[in-house]
Amino acid sequence: MHRFDLRVYYEDTDLAGIVYYANYLKFIERGRSEWVRDLGVDQVALKAVQGLVFAVRRVEADYLRPAKFDDALTVVTECLAITGARIELRQQVLRAGEALFVALVTLVCLGGSGQPARIPADIRAKLLQALP
Repeated sequence: MHRFDLRVYYEDTDLAGIVYYANYLKFIERGRSEWVRDLGVDQVALKAVQGLVFAVRRVEADYLRPAKFDDALTVVTECLAITGARIELRQQVLRAGEALFVALVTLVCLGGSGQPARIPADIRAKLLQALP
């Protein structure tokens, strides 16, 4: 399980003073990027050297409670499964341990022309460290 802390800025909120719904997707994207980085995967090098990227294929999201300006939040990323070309994650946005947003996210590995590609063995080995 990976944790990434962030704060809600004024620019993240809507006219009601709560986090605009689409910004939760940005928050979990940051959490995923830091999760992969902390596992030792250099996504810039993966694209430059092997022409591979990870892309979101599916998101199933539940908005449970609103976050507000200046809230301290934590994005929790849990790896559920890894296959040859796919990664399945559960991500939560928490405030003081309370779940505000929960998403099931499916990532796929894509080649340069957007076709599905297998996750390279060395990268897959690093990702497998995150499985429970």
